Amino acid sequence: MPTMTIAKAINAGLRAALEQDESVLLMGEDIGTLGGVYRVTEGLKSDFGPERVVDSPLAESGIIGTSIGLSLRGYRPVAEIQFDGFVFPGFNQITTQLAKMHARSNGQLTVPVTIRIPYGGGIGSVEHHSESPEALFAHTAGLRIVTPSNAHDAYWMTQQAIACEDPVIVFEPKRRYWLKGEVDTEDPGASADPFRAHVVREGTDATVVAWGPLVPVALAAAEASAEHGHSVEVIDLRSISPIDFDAIVSSVTKTGRLIVAHEAPTFGGMGGEIASRVAELAFLSLEAPVIRVGGFHMPYPVAKVEEHYLPDIDRILEALDRAFAY
Repeated sequence: MPTMTIAKAINAGLRAALEQDESVLLMGEDIGTLGGVYRVTEGLKSDFGPERVVDSPLAESGIIGTSIGLSLRGYRPVAEIQFDGFVFPGFNQITTQLAKMHARSNGQLTVPVTIRIPYGGGIGSVEHHSESPEALFAHTAGLRIVTPSNAHDAYWMTQQAIACEDPVIVFEPKRRYWLKGEVDTEDPGASADPFRAHVVREGTDATVVAWGPLVPVALAAAEASAEHGHSVEVIDLRSISPIDFDAIVSSVTKTGRLIVAHEAPTFGGMGGEIASRVAELAFLSLEAPVIRVGGFHMPYPVAKVEEHYLPDIDRILEALDRAFAY
């Protein structure tokens, strides 16, 4: 199997989708000639032409609105939002039009739009370049939301999102773009359901649920905890909407403890929804309260102090210690 970075895996996934379906087209700011600010779309314009890889104006609302119109005419547009914090000019189009069109038409219309959003911090950037707004979109019914944490998932999730008849937001962990991993590009069976969670490390004493950029951090924390005699199971959530609660509850029933870790602020974050649902479905299995680990309830800080904002191994280990104390 080839080894790729997550960025190259997304590029390969986009290339495969463009080759297999002529209705697929890409649009976004600087994605064509430049190849995107992270070079994720590098080489695609030269191979597929400017009519299928479109450099759009600096107008996120226009990118989303045009994508909706194209999807209603039989295309499968893939819109790139250059940075997470830039999505909000298009928020109205996404939440009031894209998410609602299928229901509003009583199922007669489909809007197979894919929105790619690089998200999360850890890149030393300026304001509006390091946010994690997944909870804002997950609250809106009608959208599917996935996020890969490794190259293999990035390759397949990209194609699965484009093939889906529902609108899909793919949150791409930008600080992990250069993380390498093996990708099975030959066997379609290697691509699991993108809306199902994966147990990426098995354990018996506690469960840590994470997604996107925090999965490597959760794995490192589990490894460190093992040195102190604790067996920690790590779940890569993969899909933020829908959430695979069956996988989480199954794990918690075994381990009795749950920590949910994400970069977004803990207040109002997806960790609260997961904690609440687990309390409903697996209360009698819990040996400790569900503990959330996340960012602070504040605007994302300046780059030189972002390491104090982002959840790290120590904060997950501290949460595990609290859970083991019960």
